[in-house]
Amino acid sequence: MCAWRTFKSLAISSVLISGFANAASKTHQDADLAQFLQNFHQNTAEVMQQLPVKDISANANMPFQNADNAVTAKDEARQQMIQLAGRAGIRSSDRTENLVDSGIDHIKNLNKMDQKGLQKASLTIKPWSDDYWAIAKGVLGARYEDPNAKKTFDWNDNQNYVLENPVSAYLTEGLQDYLSPSEKYDLLVGDKDFSLTKAMWEEGKPYYDRDGKVETWMGICHGWAPAAYMLDRPQKAIKVKAADGETELTFFPSDIKSLASLLWAKASTPSKFVGGRCNEKDPERDSENGRVIDQKCFDTNPGTWHKSVVNQIAIADRSFVMDATFDYEVWNQPVYSYSYRYFNVESFESANTFEAAKIEMKDFKKDKFKKYRGGKAVYVVGVEMNVSYIAETQPTHRTFDNDSYDLESRVTYRYDLEVDAEGNIVGGEWYSNKHPDFLWTPPVGTKAKSWVEAQYPQYISDYDTDGVVGEKLQYVAPYASKSGQPLAEILEKLIEKTRR
Repeated sequence: MCAWRTFKSLAISSVLISGFANAASKTHQDADLAQFLQNFHQNTAEVMQQLPVKDISANANMPFQNADNAVTAKDEARQQMIQLAGRAGIRSSDRTENLVDSGIDHIKNLNKMDQKGLQKASLTIKPWSDDYWAIAKGVLGARYEDPNAKKTFDWNDNQNYVLENPVSAYLTEGLQDYLSPSEKYDLLVGDKDFSLTKAMWEEGKPYYDRDGKVETWMGICHGWAPAAYMLDRPQKAIKVKAADGETELTFFPSDIKSLASLLWAKASTPSKFVGGRCNEKDPERDSENGRVIDQKCFDTNPGTWHKSVVNQIAIADRSFVMDATFDYEVWNQPVYSYSYRYFNVESFESANTFEAAKIEMKDFKKDKFKKYRGGKAVYVVGVEMNVSYIAETQPTHRTFDNDSYDLESRVTYRYDLEVDAEGNIVGGEWYSNKHPDFLWTPPVGTKAKSWVEAQYPQYISDYDTDGVVGEKLQYVAPYASKSGQPLAEILEKLIEKTRR
């Protein structure tokens, strides 16, 4: 699990935790659709509480040991997440138009989706994986490849190691490659006070002073998720000169990704989203079938979900972030691809088209959610959708990066869609209470900038990565760094150089 929290604000976060594989066989729905549907109709309330089918191959590299503590912490963070400025409009209505990119041919009709072959799609450009940069390790202040650094989540031990081994010692011995991303950035902009690095370590101090520890799940996944598709992938390691004009710095792809994730975590950017915001840990459920009764906790309607996924991935060819609170592993992950098939909700037989699987609503005798149906529905059809999303990876000193190194995971959602006489989606019901709470994305073309760049653009000048950072940027960089923000001008030029 990871979340970025300060005493001033709370932010959208991701959740990672181990122990998932051991519980998978007992807590997850049956992978076989026909068997799942039989189980669902025999014991609806129990199946509704089970987790969706999930590809657990992506559970490597998870550092968390205590599932119960992580889940409690996750709930605490989610309840207050709505406080974050710029990412808190979740109360908006559950309409696909609130998420999907404008200017595209927005398809709402299942027959049209079938005719256009939209039952599966993958993004042309895959979002990239990155670490969640744990606050307990110092965020970007972590010397993640230093062979002598402790592999621990003890914030105090990690900071003491950095204090006892100053940057100057690394420079003297020519070991600057082992410095943290924030230390390299501070050297690049000539910040002798190492403002960004200090800001990174300050993130954990209030928690350690108060609790004697920093929770392992706290980090900047909420910045990585949008950065992973809003910014180009850093493709290779690059060498640049520090502000002193002599020291050569190597920025590995992981270093540059970390700066990108940090910028998007700390910058104020607009977001488009759909879905609900439920602050109840145990919302009231229908005693007959276990369906959540509180509409705010019902989250994204299946109809909205289906239209959003198809239109954003297949038509707009752009990712979005889903709050995938279906298990202990992750929330706020960039979606990469999907595929789905239909099934007849009465016979349980799967089909390749809506026409072959639909039945009239009046003929749906096995309907567990009859009293919740909308008045516009004429037909109903079942859907099984597989969704692939990108997960976090550990940072490395690998000198190149491509999509083969990304960590991809997959989840299966089952639901039905309510359809009007023309084939338009008008609603639906989930067959699991564990489904995406809400979906969000920055609008097309959104740029994350430090507050300095946003308020004082006259001080920003071009950075030529073949030279050193200019005097103007050296002057303003520390002001942004004290707020934990790298300059977008410098970050974007670094990324550009990796792609030459």
